[in-house]
Amino acid sequence: MIGDAWQVAAMNCHYRFFSLERFFRDARDAGYTAAEVWCGPMHFALDWARHDDPQGLVELARRYGIQIIGICPEQTNPKPANMAARGDEARARTLATFKNVIDVARDTRAGKIVITSGWGFLDEPRADAWERSVAMLRQVVAYAAEQGVVPAIEALQCDETNLARSAEELERLLDDVADDRLAVCLDLGAAWRAGDSIAGYFKRFGTRIQHLHFSDIGAESHLAWGDGARDMAADLAALARAGYAGPMSFEIVNSRYHTDPAAALSQSARQYRAALDMLKEVYQ
Repeated sequence: MIGDAWQVAAMNCHYRFFSLERFFRDARDAGYTAAEVWCGPMHFALDWARHDDPQGLVELARRYGIQIIGICPEQTNPKPANMAARGDEARARTLATFKNVIDVARDTRAGKIVITSGWGFLDEPRADAWERSVAMLRQVVAYAAEQGVVPAIEALQCDETNLARSAEELERLLDDVADDRLAVCLDLGAAWRAGDSIAGYFKRFGTRIQHLHFSDIGAESHLAWGDGARDMAADLAALARAGYAGPMSFEIVNSRYHTDPAAALSQSARQYRAALDMLKEVYQ
């Protein structure tokens, strides 16, 4: 089974044309014991006004022997939740959305949500959107703490936001939020686009990194492992040197996987086992 060294989680992003139950079944069959649930509305609808019953997720997890270890809401333009939303009504909707996300993480015992800086309009000063993001993050982190949920923030890619796009910008955002309860999610895709390394992330953030979006990268990011150019064994070795023992989610989002998502899950699982075996041979 996967998970000899790290808790490896499947994600349902590339299952958007298949049912959520199919995702849980395929994840189990591929050897995963954990999942991070992406809240695409075809699987789990969630917005500022309402959300699907989290007990449905709990039941699927129980039926297929999968532990839910995180909730990942949709939050890039034009999704309904934007941490840097402008205007009183938009900001109220955003806060209500993230409170619903936190409640779902609490009720499913996922215990963690993945969030971002949001994005600002390109025809306004970037500093204005930055300030709105900081203010909203403080509110979201405070509510998460009340509910016993850990929020982990990741940088986005440069075509997704004009705010936190690199480890350096993410560090500045964390400094401005000034709340140690806000954890970090290292997303390999965003790190690659920014020229950041695994070692560099851990040098900046250390044990504050509590989550990982772990996928292969070639000409594009967020690929199934084996379809890009990264050396997974080298990446795992870097994580081991940094002392990281937290979960890692295989965030596979490319449309090439939409018609056969199970193959991408299985391929990534095989790649992980092979890389882990290589590491064990090196360190034994």
